[in-house]
Amino acid sequence: MSRFHLTGVVRCAYCKNFNMTKTGTFPDIRERSRAAFLGVAVGDALGAGLEFMTPGEIRSKHGTVREIIGGGWLRLKPGQITDDTEMSLCIARAIDKAGGWSLQEIAESFAGWLKTKPIDVGDTCRRGIRNYLLKGVLETPYNQWDAGNGACMRMLPAAIHSLGSDDLLEKYAREQARLTHNHPLSDAACIALGRLVHLAVMGCSKTRLRREVENLLSRHENFRFEPYRGLASAYVVDTMQTVFHFFFKTRDFEQCLVATVNQGGDADTTGAIAGMLAGAYYGMEGIPKRWLKKMDKRLLTEIDALTDRLVSLSPLMAETTGLAR
Repeated sequence: MSRFHLTGVVRCAYCKNFNMTKTGTFPDIRERSRAAFLGVAVGDALGAGLEFMTPGEIRSKHGTVREIIGGGWLRLKPGQITDDTEMSLCIARAIDKAGGWSLQEIAESFAGWLKTKPIDVGDTCRRGIRNYLLKGVLETPYNQWDAGNGACMRMLPAAIHSLGSDDLLEKYAREQARLTHNHPLSDAACIALGRLVHLAVMGCSKTRLRREVENLLSRHENFRFEPYRGLASAYVVDTMQTVFHFFFKTRDFEQCLVATVNQGGDADTTGAIAGMLAGAYYGMEGIPKRWLKKMDKRLLTEIDALTDRLVSLSPLMAETTGLAR
């Protein structure tokens, strides 16, 4: 059942501060969705050079990193992305190609990407994709060790594509996650992150977003982030605690991303997820232009096009277009 009540005016049932007449254009939603996807790429590139470092090591070598510098254990060029953005693109391309949600097409997209021998791919993701290649399975078996952040980092396309339907958000979140990660904590993190993106894209306040996080904590106490323990590992609980801590502690996109990636650990993924959420909340004006200039222009162009397609194929847009006819 959709959470959005459409009666001539689109109203977000999560919050009361956003209205949009039934023109079918939704400039704010499109702009915030675009910023969320670009936030994934920018956060990935900003954090990638700091992956596996401790905060002390970062301070000793770089001071506070405020620019996209590349380097790191992968010896990246400034602006180069890793698997966080690349797997997000795989999902978005699959939705575009299929004209809607197709788990088979997403699995094929992941498989094609893995065959290119990407510069970085997590062990759990690799194992899940190989299971699909060898056995054709679209859901990896439950594994107690699969509570990593590899499914959460690529959630953005599923969140945008399900705008207007919480039921579809849950379905898409679980399906894309379980291609590689089958664990209740991974599922919970993906669904919660998707709901936060929905709220932020619809223009809801941080107070409302914080209530949504409290809903997650009421079901999964593991994710509680106050007091913050300072861990930013690839364990999805550590990842989401880091993102929540710095998103709610800071006041703009740049502050949020800088604080997040300088925590080190799995910095490309914490950066990508923080960028996703902060981009959806602060919009395009929040993303520093100097960071965007470091990114590959072809990548930015593709993200723009894919985001527009994801929004256009969402239930929210379909319902509104139906109203406008």
